[in-house]
Amino acid sequence: MTPEEKASCETVAKLIGPRSIVLIGLMGAGKSAVGRKLAGFVNLPFVDADTEIETVSKMTIPDLFAQYGEPEFRALEQRVITRLLASGPQVLATGGGAFMNEATRRAVRDNGVSVWLSADIDLLMERVSRRQNRPLLRDPNPRGVMRRLMDERYPVYGTADIEVRSQDIAKEEMALRVASAVAERLTAEALAPTTGTAQS
Repeated sequence: MTPEEKASCETVAKLIGPRSIVLIGLMGAGKSAVGRKLAGFVNLPFVDADTEIETVSKMTIPDLFAQYGEPEFRALEQRVITRLLASGPQVLATGGGAFMNEATRRAVRDNGVSVWLSADIDLLMERVSRRQNRPLLRDPNPRGVMRRLMDERYPVYGTADIEVRSQDIAKEEMALRVASAVAERLTAEALAPTTGTAQS
């Protein structure tokens, strides 16, 4: 880790306060893998919303989808994420559809800094093809499904506080890029009241 990267991690730890760093993006963007590394770098606990949902429901995500359908799953997801966000600072990885829920977005906005891990379709497909537990991709044309999800979700993901491009590099390097972007955002927020300028 370079001195600059170390300084970014320390800035995040110092300025995050009671908020959480909330990672959003499509399946395969690296939210859980990057989130775990990021949490270690900025000295915060890591929580995976999908794992938490499976724990409270005692069912797997694919089983929840199959038994209750997507609307019921999204309602449960929203309740779990809202509860997690109320529990203080952490790095929180969310499921791909979570940020599409308006109530979830509001909870994230009020209690977190949202980071969109954006990625192109080839990288996403290469990653998700290794795993079979993707209920939304159980389709004869998974690439078509992924393209549709990108078209639907990317405009909403684009309202996140920060965008970091997900690339085929080491998880540690991606996590440090996120830490740097979050540090920059938090520093700008901290300076905003004293300079009297609005920060976007």
